[in-house]
Amino acid sequence: MKRTVALALLLASGLFVNSLNAAAQTPAASAAAAPAGPAKIAVVAFQVAVAKTNEGQRNFADVQKKFEPKQAQLKTLNDDIENLKKQLQTQGDKLSPAEQTAKTKKIDDETKELQRSAEDARNDYQTAIGDMYNTLASKVYEVVEAYAKEQGYTLVIDVSQQQSPVLYAAESTNITQAVIDGYNTKSGVPAPPPSAPSAPVAAPKPAAKTPGAAAPKQ
Repeated sequence: MKRTVALALLLASGLFVNSLNAAAQTPAASAAAAPAGPAKIAVVAFQVAVAKTNEGQRNFADVQKKFEPKQAQLKTLNDDIENLKKQLQTQGDKLSPAEQTAKTKKIDDETKELQRSAEDARNDYQTAIGDMYNTLASKVYEVVEAYAKEQGYTLVIDVSQQQSPVLYAAESTNITQAVIDGYNTKSGVPAPPPSAPSAPVAAPKPAAKTPGAAAPKQ
């Protein structure tokens, strides 16, 4: 189940910070309203920020815990199938044709059941992760917007995804940790205990595109 987490977050991500200036959505309006002077640009690893907030780590752990019984159920069924296969291999010559047929049918039936249950569980898990992420992302975005306005940034670019156009960004332009800290303060959710699982990083660092490029601090 844990293997699906990274994929779930990748599929779930739908809120990216391309610009925090509302006028930028309309080129003509943006040109007319743009202030004089150079633009002040920042980068943020938005998916990372969402996942690493205290609330993100807590909610991810809650989803994991919710699906633990289903995971245990699938493991029990899988173990039963493996035991039946071993029995058929070791006792095959001692079983009657009818018994062999019955065991083979049971293996086939349970294998199909396992495949269906695993697919349903995977879909449910990805949906739960996606809903959790999107709900939290909308709240984290508000912190990004408020922080950008407070600090005078005219453009904030999301560098979470591998397809990010950013090849290099100075460390001083990276506001990811500031967003995480700001959201933690606003939400009031305490840091999870050390034993709690950490939410996964959903996307590689943009610095991987160009050797020597500065990677956003997470």
